This record gives sequence, C-alpha cells and structure tokens, in this order.
Amino acid sequence: MSLVPSADLLTYEEIVTIARAAMKAGVRRFRITGGEPLVRRGIASLVAMLARLKPDDLALTTNGLSLAAAAADELKAAGLGRVTISLDTLRPERFEKITRRAGFGRIQEGLDAARRAGLGPVKINTVVIRGVNDDEIEDFVRFAGREKIEVRFIELMPTSGLSPECKELGSWRPALFVTGREVRERIERTFGPLRPDAETDGVARVFTAGEGARIGLITPVSDPFCGGCERLRLGPEGRLKLCLFDKAGRDLRRELRERKTGDNELVALITAAFERKKTWERGALEVLSSDMFRIGG
Repeated sequence: MSLVPSADLLTYEEIVTIARAAMKAGVRRFRITGGEPLVRRGIASLVAMLARLKPDDLALTTNGLSLAAAAADELKAAGLGRVTISLDTLRPERFEKITRRAGFGRIQEGLDAARRAGLGPVKINTVVIRGVNDDEIEDFVRFAGREKIEVRFIELMPTSGLSPECKELGSWRPALFVTGREVRERIERTFGPLRPDAETDGVARVFTAGEGARIGLITPVSDPFCGGCERLRLGPEGRLKLCLFDKAGRDLRRELRERKTGDNELVALITAAFERKKTWERGALEVLSSDMFRIGG
C-alpha cells in the first residue's frame, strides 16, 4: 500500500479547527476512526484537543492491536470516552486469514485494558460474511454475554480491500451477503426472542439476547438508514464527505491552506453539507465502492 505524504494530511490543529466549526454547526459527537487511528503518532494529543471542545461524546474505533494498557490509560487521561473494537472472528487462525497478520491474543488484551481504563462501554463491530465468518454468529453472542459487552453485527457493504479474504471486498457479491434479519433469526433460534433495548446508538438497533448479552444490528444494505443519517466524515486528507460512498466531498484542506477560509465560512460549508445530505442518494450497490482503509467506518 502506498502511503500518503505527511504534508498531504491534515494536522491535528487543522482537524480541531474543523471540529470546532462543526460544533458551531450543531455537531455534538466525534468519533476518531481510520484505517487504524492508533498508528498515527501522538494520537492522544488529538484526543486531548478534541476533548477540550467538550463534545457530548468522544469515541474511537480501533482494531485493538495497539490498545495495550499504556495506550488505553493515555487515551483515557487525554479525555477519550469510549472505544469500539473491530473484530470479525473469534478464531485465531481465521483472524490471520482475514487480517493478514498475527496478533489475535492482543485483541483480548486490548479489550481488557480498555475496560480497566474506563473506556466504556466497550463495543465490538463484526461484519458478517457468508462462508467467511457467518458460522460464528452464535459464538459472538456468547462472547458478548461472557464479556459483558455489546457486539454489533454489520451487514457487508461494497468497500474496497486488498484480498478476497478481507472483509472489504471491493465489489458487490450478493452470495456473500447476510441480512440483518437472517442474523436476528439465527440468534433467536438459539437464544430465544431478542428483547428491544430502549437505549440506541445512532444507526444500530440494540437488543438483549439470552441472559443479558447486548446485541446491535446495523443494516445499511437491507434496511438503509440514509434518510435518518446525521453523520459527516472528515478524511485524513481533508475531504469532508456526506457518506462512505461520497466520491467527491469538499476539500477542506484547500479551504484552510490556500483560501485561508475562516471559522464562519467553515461553519457555513459544514451546514451546507448537512443540507445536501437531506437529498443525498448513494446509488445502486452494484456500482458502489469505497476505500474503507482510507476513510473509515
């Protein structure tokens, strides 16, 4: 994978400038994602800068490989509220096939470190793919109950990856798709009816299964929530995107560096982006693709 030159990335100060404008435009929650955010040097300093803006929620999504005790403690001290760990299998050998690396044991260590540091509630994101990991749905429910965490099952989307085994498959392959309804039916066959939870988290429908396991279902394909989506995405190179599948976006790096756009103008640009979302249409799945490793989930 070719790396982006550092000069092409937003500085932490530029990110915070945009975040401050976003709050003036009505944004109250921030999530730091990736790629893998913990590989960026000094990420705790960005967390601290964002925390000083006093958002209602400040979270981070990670693969968990670098979430050791020292990192978790540093992030908590900087002001991070909680973490979500992306994990598509509970089997070490399958983990290496999907991620193309070793380190499965570090995921549990990272989960434990996050809880000890108070970065909770910790959640797990699992993309369900037929023939790859769909035979582990029930195992993940048991894992959620045992670990007292929430596991969120996410439908496969046409995002780009580097190999057929990767969860980000690059083109739409219906044979690999498992609907949220099927996931729910399989859980209920084993654990009984899912009980709706009054507490929700944006796009996830949350339930309680069995003896207390918290389960979230995120269904962007079978039951799109585009109409109710209130999220914008800021890529590391400064593109403000309406959606994962927004190919163009607005180049805020250029606005800051070349046009010297001020705070009021940034607020207006972000407000206009929210207005455009009201009529945004992502298009047919067959022609969609998105570089998830660049812009995150």
